[in-house]
Parts: sequence; C-alpha cells; structure tokens
Amino acid sequence: MPMRPSIRLVAAAATLLILAGCASPGRRAPVEDQGRPAGGSSASSASAPKVLPGAENAGKPGYYTVKPGDTLIRIALESGQNWRDIASWNSLENPNLIEVGQVVRVVPPASEAAPGVVVKPLGTPRVEPRPTTATTTAAADPRTPPGVRPATPASGTSAASASATPAPVTPPAPPSSDAREGEEPNWGWPAAGPVLASFEEGRNKGLTIGGKVGDPVVAAADGRVVYAGSGLRGYGNLVIVKHSADYLTAYAHNQALLVKEDQAVKRGQKIAEMGSTDAERVQLHFEIRKKGKPLDPARQLPAR
Repeated sequence: MPMRPSIRLVAAAATLLILAGCASPGRRAPVEDQGRPAGGSSASSASAPKVLPGAENAGKPGYYTVKPGDTLIRIALESGQNWRDIASWNSLENPNLIEVGQVVRVVPPASEAAPGVVVKPLGTPRVEPRPTTATTTAAADPRTPPGVRPATPASGTSAASASATPAPVTPPAPPSSDAREGEEPNWGWPAAGPVLASFEEGRNKGLTIGGKVGDPVVAAADGRVVYAGSGLRGYGNLVIVKHSADYLTAYAHNQALLVKEDQAVKRGQKIAEMGSTDAERVQLHFEIRKKGKPLDPARQLPAR
C-alpha cells in the first residue's frame, strides 16, 4: 500500500534530527561540571572543614576557645586582661570579628612578659678590669639596659680605675597602679549605698550596691582604665579598671561614664554616675577579679 504523504514527512524529519545529532558528538550541557576543579570533585571540596585561626593551640594553657555570644570585651574580663592587649597578641585587625571556635591567646607572649630582663640569682658582683675606657666598655657591653648612658670618668681619673667601677643601672619604673604583681591593692568602697545583693558563686559575680540616679561611683583602688563603654551585654554602661597584673575591677549599669580608656585613676576618684542601664533598678554592680576569677568583694573591701 502506498505510504501517505504525512507519514513520509514525519519520517523525513526524524531522519534529519538523527543526522544532526551525529554531526556534533562532543557537545555537552552548559551546566555540567561548572565550578569543578580540574582532577577533583566539587563535592569533596565543599565538605572540607574550615580551619579557624589558632586551632593548633586549642586546649593549651594561656589560650581561650571562643564560644557563642563571646565578645573580645567579655573574653578580656574573664581572663583579667586588657582587650586591646588580646587584640595585639592575636594580630586582630578588627576586634569585633571573632568566630566561634577560634582560639585566641589570653596571656602575654614570653617576649612581652618582661622584655629585655634576664633574672639571675643575687650574689657578689665580680668586676673584671678591661683595657678600655669606661665609656667604650659601657657602650659596647650588650648587658647595658636601653636608655642608660654610660658613665664618663671624672677629670684626672685613670681609665683603669674607671673601668673597675660598674656603671649605675637605673631600675625599671614601678607600675602605675598601687599594687605590684601578686600584691593585693588597697581597696576602698566604690559607692556609699547599701548592699542589695551579695556575691554568690556561679550566680552573682560581685556586689549589687543601691543608690539614687547620679550618685557617685568611685575607683576602688589606684589603676588604669582598660574599658569604658556599653559593649558587654548585661552590664550596661561599664568601666573596667586594671590595678596590677593580677587584679581588675568592674563597675556596671552606670548612667554616665566620666573616664576614658587608658586613663590613670586614683582610689576614691569619681569615675561614673550610678544608673540603671541594662538593669531593672538603679544600682551599681561591682566586681573584683584576680586573674579573671571573680572574688567576693565583701571579703576584700574594708569594714564600713
């Protein structure tokens, strides 16, 4: 039976499509293998874990692993350090950018703990005469502390006797606070109001002192302001004063802050005005911390 014209047309079209497909056998879909690295699998690359800064120091003494909700200010308070020092020790260009799981140094590097100081046992110094003048010897001696100029022998003094006399060494300046490392500061009360809540381990890290809006809040001891701001949730307008390598104090919920960071303060100096920022009532939340650990201020402060 003769083939109908419509069937002939369909058969011819099918034949043309088959020939066109055979003419370009190497063409692939344009989305295939997009983003896949040569010789590797895109799935395996995507599943590779991100290595966070400082991960190699996790669990080591002197290092802290960032937890959810942490800020550099909170880490500094918990470790008893200046947040600017922590940023410097960890080369943090933007201290606001820290990630959960990141490991940061919270103790000074050994090179910063006592720069240029070598501790040796005390004993009778032995003076060895040198064939050079006192000026030449002191200038060439690498043990001469920086900033100490060599002594010049007086007129008429022989070079030998001058070299036999050790040049005076200027001792390092004492810290700006009223307590050296390991010594407890001479505390005073930070406010005159009544104690509304006492220290409680794990719940209240300090004392809650009552008062009226604008009542003076004073430094509990000599020291230097390491933080003044409202960047720590739950503390409101906060001042942190560092008194020595070991001790710092915190003054929270203030209405106004009267000091700025890196400012030296004296015991009894007004540093803030009492308020209720981040609190339900007017109060001062006061903390004393030793190496970051909260202490009971009632046991440290003098009797009223």
